[in-house]
Amino acid sequence: MIRLYVNIDHVATIRQQRGTRYPDPVAAAVMCELAGADGITVHLREDRRHIQDRDVRVLRETVRGVLNLEMAATDEMLDIARQVKPDFCTLVPENRQERTTEGGLAVAPGGTLERVVHALVDAGIGVSLFIDPEPRVVEASARLGGVGTVELHTGDYCLAPPRSPEMLRQLQRLEMAARAAADAGLRLGAGHGLDYANLAPVAGLPGLEELNIGHGLVARAVLIGMHGAVEELRVIIDRQGG
Repeated sequence: MIRLYVNIDHVATIRQQRGTRYPDPVAAAVMCELAGADGITVHLREDRRHIQDRDVRVLRETVRGVLNLEMAATDEMLDIARQVKPDFCTLVPENRQERTTEGGLAVAPGGTLERVVHALVDAGIGVSLFIDPEPRVVEASARLGGVGTVELHTGDYCLAPPRSPEMLRQLQRLEMAARAAADAGLRLGAGHGLDYANLAPVAGLPGLEELNIGHGLVARAVLIGMHGAVEELRVIIDRQGG
């Protein structure tokens, strides 16, 4: 069964917009898990635009499934991860000017990324890399050592017009990268921009084990409630992924 990790960043976005105590992302995480989510994802950004340090600490104490901490490969974030001990960390690129993560990591040996990967592994924390869906990047991720999972960036697929040749081309890119992950012995995840309309083909990728979905789900939850929004996604995933 494909695992669904719900990214609750944008529950915190609404809270931070007014500087209130609500809506509480911790309460949202509880509702997501009760509705069938297998875990919770949060991105603690360097600029703290949505999720805050306290959120991460409280989530570590309350999430019953998997807690996935998305973070930049920096010493500050490494220190926080060592203190909080999430189940795993997904290393992502980060740009202060971006609205959301715009692409995958530049994966190369011998730099900060490799150092942070090995430091997380030494701390007993699993490591995932958020990468563009290219076999060469998958292979570079495997060569770093210590990386257990690659999460394929689905943004280009999601931006393509529905049922267009470009959408098919992007889906084929994802399929090729998925096969490369299997060949490299890496677990496979996918995420970014996924929603109810475009999810099914991605959920059918060969070897897919986990999906990270946030903005599309939270937007849906505004209209029908968090429980119903998670249940709808769970139905699509289970139908495609078995």
